[in-house]
Amino acid sequence: MNGPPPLTAAIPALPPLPSPDPEAIERSLELLLGTLEVRPSRRNLLRSMLESIWALAREGAGSGDLKIVDAALGEMAEAFRVFIPYRNVRKVTMFGSARTRPDDEVYVLARDVAARLADAGWMVVTGAGPGIMAAGTEGAGRERSFGVNIRLPSEEGTNPFIAQDPKLVEMRYFFTRKLMLMKESHGYAFLPGGFGTLDECYELLTLLQTGKAVPAPVVLVETDGGTYWHGWRRFLEEQVVRPGYVSPEDLALFRVANSAEQAAQEILSFYRNYHSCRWVGDLLVLRVRVAPSKSEMAELNREFSDIVTSGSIRYASPLPPERADRDHLDLPRLALRFDRFHYGRLRLLIDAVNRYGD
Repeated sequence: MNGPPPLTAAIPALPPLPSPDPEAIERSLELLLGTLEVRPSRRNLLRSMLESIWALAREGAGSGDLKIVDAALGEMAEAFRVFIPYRNVRKVTMFGSARTRPDDEVYVLARDVAARLADAGWMVVTGAGPGIMAAGTEGAGRERSFGVNIRLPSEEGTNPFIAQDPKLVEMRYFFTRKLMLMKESHGYAFLPGGFGTLDECYELLTLLQTGKAVPAPVVLVETDGGTYWHGWRRFLEEQVVRPGYVSPEDLALFRVANSAEQAAQEILSFYRNYHSCRWVGDLLVLRVRVAPSKSEMAELNREFSDIVTSGSIRYASPLPPERADRDHLDLPRLALRFDRFHYGRLRLLIDAVNRYGD
């Protein structure tokens, strides 16, 4: 009778990783690109991807493993194709329960949040299903909506507000879907929901807390007098912050709002003066619309010296990598050697930058 190996069985040693054949990889890359001209950085990334495929073929990955890689890569490629034309448009992803009914006041609230942001020129990304996802798409309208749907036997499928739209992507895996829901947006709104909503909220906050996602506004939305997110925040304060599992400033990574107006304002005000950021070597560069005055810069340095490892927060011109990429060269810049740890404090620094520029 087959069963698990005995506990005393020796653990086999992992074989050494095979080294890819550089000539074979380069020939494959030439065939792949043909006459297409690509920048050296993109060429290197494509070469690295081919090396990974080569390793999968040589290491004896099973058919099941290859199916996962193939499906995930295909899903991401299709999602990138859909989003690329809209990369310069601000987007908000809305999360919440698929079980929320259209006559529920939370559904109406989600619809109103989406409508306000669409009126401000934003586009709305949802999971394309029923409930809060349908509310977000309905509020934004088809023209300003994206859908990233997951195929589940227990749900109705794509909601009618985004069905058959060219901006709809169908996915098999939760992890690829979650990647696209988070990667493509500049702000996030969470309405009350179940395990999936909480999972997405915790993962997003983890990415922001660890610097794996660029700073962005996160607003937790409920009706006036609601207790869902306020109760959740109390849980964090009592059971997570107080024992020291996260720092008190990490609570700055999100806000709780009790109206559509508050929720939309929280997202829009994040970009009132702050525009974007980028790492260049050990410098974190913040692009802003209007640079702080000298006195305001001195105030920033007094308030946030604790997150600067050396030097100070200073004015900066576009650095060579930014110039090479033509990366928002028209915008003023602030640069600092950020400690790469206190991302809640970095969010507060962005809030302070947004106080200036009137």
